[in-house]
Amino acid sequence: MFKNLRGDLLGGITAGIVALPLALAFGVQSGLGASAGLYGAIFIGFFAALLGGTATQISGPTAPMTAVSLIAVGTIIHANNGEVAKALPLILMVFFVAGLFQVFLGVIKFGNLIKYIPSTVVSGFMSGIGFIILITQIPNVFGHKAGGVSASLKTIPYALTHINTVEFVLAVLTIFIIYGFKKITKTIPSTLVALLTISIGALLFLESGSYGIIGDIPIGFPKANFEIFNRFSFSSFSPYILTALTLAFLGTIDSLLTSVVADNMTNTKHNSNKELIGQGIGNAIAAFFGGIPGAGATIRTVVNIDAGGKTKLSGMIAGILLLIVLMVLGPLASLIPNAVLAGILVTVGIGVMDIKSLKTVHKQPLKNGIVMLLVLILTVFWDLIFAVAIGVLVSYTFVVIESILNKKKIRMA
Repeated sequence: MFKNLRGDLLGGITAGIVALPLALAFGVQSGLGASAGLYGAIFIGFFAALLGGTATQISGPTAPMTAVSLIAVGTIIHANNGEVAKALPLILMVFFVAGLFQVFLGVIKFGNLIKYIPSTVVSGFMSGIGFIILITQIPNVFGHKAGGVSASLKTIPYALTHINTVEFVLAVLTIFIIYGFKKITKTIPSTLVALLTISIGALLFLESGSYGIIGDIPIGFPKANFEIFNRFSFSSFSPYILTALTLAFLGTIDSLLTSVVADNMTNTKHNSNKELIGQGIGNAIAAFFGGIPGAGATIRTVVNIDAGGKTKLSGMIAGILLLIVLMVLGPLASLIPNAVLAGILVTVGIGVMDIKSLKTVHKQPLKNGIVMLLVLILTVFWDLIFAVAIGVLVSYTFVVIESILNKKKIRMA
């Protein structure tokens, strides 16, 4: 593990720096606050690296996992009359069980089946996730809070006619710096530059209270949440078993796609089922300490590899770095404007989408376009896992029909 210490140290630190603003942003988007995103990044990052099957993978909260978490958090809080403290044990239990489900998927070697998901389904799914993020962040960009997709769509007309100018400007400047700084250099993460520049600028030049901030981030090592066991009730949990399964399957897809990217960059071969076990344990531990669930993160993994990371130590270092940030810089991080995180998430949403396939959908075979758009629409407006399942079913139905038609042509010939 220590044979590439210098490279793993540089890779882990760089990946951790890139992960910091995203962890904060995903935590806020989930509805549990920035600290929950940071806790998730720390524990999933460390334990998925230690116990997983992909040497260079960096794990933590991701866009797809946060999109599902947002829905689960909102639903459970609503069922508890808006009382977050009362709803939290059940929310974390859903996340905890999702991790256990993921471990089970690894044990039964489900990871071997992931390669059979068609690329058009993956494309539509990822674009759907991107649209979910964009829709839910539009109100935030204009200075208004919203929940899931339906709530955000209802809020957008009001937000467009009641713009909070300060927050809108902060969000737009954040987006501008993220895209603009990349054209200057990619050595320093543009997301971090935007986070620091706009946050410090707002603190120095704007009046306190003229914009919303992410709020209190507790200092010190995260506290274990024994209430998820002490207050467990199967009757309360049972309606959310499907949600836990959704998170488990989604984390599986998300992680193993990233593992494939890592393999292609390093000429290595990951262990899919071991990766699922590591991810599941990481998610379960993160939930126990109040973190949101996550998966293998493609951008952070690529950054790690490019900076020299080659072994599991790099992912563990990234997690440790975030823990140090939490314990030392928590009070400063709490002053980050909400609008900055909204701007970051807008760029994440655009980055997740398969823009190339969307632009050329009219040039693709009709069956590919149908599957991709069907999965996209179902992902945004219905259910993520059912979207993938129906997409796979429709895709293979087209294959069977095409095979039958080809056989008929051969016989006629």
